[in-house]
Amino acid sequence: PAPPASAANTAGAAGASAAATSGDAGPIVATNRPQTRAQVYEGVRRMTALGKQLFFDPTLSGSGKLACASCHSPEHAFGPPNALPVQFGGDDMRHAGFRAVPSLKYLQGVPQFTEHFHDSDDEGDESVDAGPTGGLTWDGRVDTGAAQARIPLTSPFEMNSSPAQVARAVKAAPYADEFRALFGVHVLDDDQAAFNAVLRALGTFEQTPDVFAPYTSKYDAYLAGRARLTPAELHGLQLFNDETKGNCASCHVSQRALDGTPPQFSDFGLIAIAVPRNRALPVNRDPRFYDLGACGPERTDLKGRDEFCGLFRTPSLRNVALRKTFFHNGVYHSLEDVMRFYVERDIHPEKFYPVVHGKVQIYDDLPKRYWPNINREPPFDRKPGDKPALDEAEIKDVIAFLNTLTDGYQQTAAQAATQAAR
Repeated sequence: PAPPASAANTAGAAGASAAATSGDAGPIVATNRPQTRAQVYEGVRRMTALGKQLFFDPTLSGSGKLACASCHSPEHAFGPPNALPVQFGGDDMRHAGFRAVPSLKYLQGVPQFTEHFHDSDDEGDESVDAGPTGGLTWDGRVDTGAAQARIPLTSPFEMNSSPAQVARAVKAAPYADEFRALFGVHVLDDDQAAFNAVLRALGTFEQTPDVFAPYTSKYDAYLAGRARLTPAELHGLQLFNDETKGNCASCHVSQRALDGTPPQFSDFGLIAIAVPRNRALPVNRDPRFYDLGACGPERTDLKGRDEFCGLFRTPSLRNVALRKTFFHNGVYHSLEDVMRFYVERDIHPEKFYPVVHGKVQIYDDLPKRYWPNINREPPFDRKPGDKPALDEAEIKDVIAFLNTLTDGYQQTAAQAATQAAR
């Protein structure tokens, strides 16, 4: 998932495509020609349209059956289309990964990964170190859309493709001529150049604002004064923000930024919450295997850095109600189960972790040496015998609020009239 490199840069390159269509064989990425504003915008439009075609094209995969859209379904906020914990791919479409598919929406604000993120709601005060923050994918290991797109295209348990396979697919595609027009008539003569161009076009499409960051939820309408939350939704919002109750907003920021930017519902920080091991995943049949997030196995630059083990990037909660699989390993399949884990993890660990010979195997997907990394802030600040931060009725109200984060909200005529009269 990823916001791609600067749209302006992409636009500038794409805008030079007019020269390519008039007989210039040079790839547009190498051009230094000045461009008019109209050329720039036309270039963005064409690059976006090409990226969309690539996004829905299964022939880019080794099996010829898996497109980007197969796992990142537009009908499900560009997230998984089903309740499977992970999706299947590879050359035979039977290879399972070990991480749940994240949504590609609302990634434009994710900062580049840094081990020490300094930011604050108080303008000018950046003295607080928020710790590891940013980057794309669950472990934050890449920073650009092009780098992210490379991962599923070449993964043996996802699209299982290669630069050569991708180039062959583009040559045979109905959009091949447009591809050459945008990137140069000889771009498909070089497999790596063709592959890099595909990544660039995909990244451009994934930056389309009205598709990937429309801000059309009921909550957005509420913030703009165009909708009212129901009593349950409003109470859920209060519980979501309350530091002594849900404390959800401590990571899933619910307020506008100082510059008025709508809330992203993530601080993009990396955090360890000791999600239970998902024993349904084939990879977990090996008791020696652990997905440690930021310190491996997919991410390698932080390998051996114990303080990063077990940390995964906080996802946005926008459109979360459309999902049917949650957390990095897809261990839960309903918001109710997710909420109960949050408020009862350390009160009733036997509900979430295996019991062996009468003893609960707490934090069973994280080796004990990394337990100091586990978050203990509310609602994770409880112990057996304590009262959960939220009861069942309150959980229901928080979920009612989470449902207001789904894009595509439309008021009925009666609701609009009532709101206008206030």
